[in-house]
Amino acid sequence: MIVLASTKQTLSESQENYIKQIFLLTEDIGVQSAGTQSLADRLAVAPASVTVMAQRLRDLGLVQYFEYKGVSLTLLGRKVALEIIRHHRLLESFLCKALGYGWDEVHEEAEKLEHHISETLEARMAAWLGNPEVDPHGDPIPNADLIFMCDTPKDSLIGVREGFSGRIVRVATQDRDELNLLSQLHLTPGQHVQVIAVEPGGVRVGVSSPDSKTNRFLLPAALASKILVQDEE
Repeated sequence: MIVLASTKQTLSESQENYIKQIFLLTEDIGVQSAGTQSLADRLAVAPASVTVMAQRLRDLGLVQYFEYKGVSLTLLGRKVALEIIRHHRLLESFLCKALGYGWDEVHEEAEKLEHHISETLEARMAAWLGNPEVDPHGDPIPNADLIFMCDTPKDSLIGVREGFSGRIVRVATQDRDELNLLSQLHLTPGQHVQVIAVEPGGVRVGVSSPDSKTNRFLLPAALASKILVQDEE
């Protein structure tokens, strides 16, 4: 649990979850405020519950909330969100590297554990992992000063030009079925990928397999949009 230094108040798991989702809906995907309905959908609660929580978080100085205009984080709220995200993504990395979890398994475990680890455990996990800048999905991890040290890629496979050749740097999904499929297709961070053709149904790509063969297949647009890439340097 995170304790606010200004009031010594301990945030609940529910409050931390709201703050994290506000961050993910605003700064992480580039909108000014998180709408009540969007938050309700993300958290599987009623819009009225979002309104009540937004008012509570506003009273704690963590969000700005204006009725009918949505919720945005204050500087203090952003700091809290980054601390939660650091916990979550370090846990995902640790579960993969130390305990052999698959990248499709770690999200749910990290969701439970992120609220309960101490700052000492956070620091030791980070040191043991070599202070990684990204988690197993390529999502950036804030450092100990709560600063992202790597740029977030902006291009997805659905948005690059035909003939593009580069590598996958981030997979923006936590859906277990999608992650399992992407593993089978070798569409994981660090993997080289080519865009052979952009078609009405999606993107036809070429991906090297472990036996050095290049597999070619049509990737549906909905899934291709979640695979973020950058040019080879």
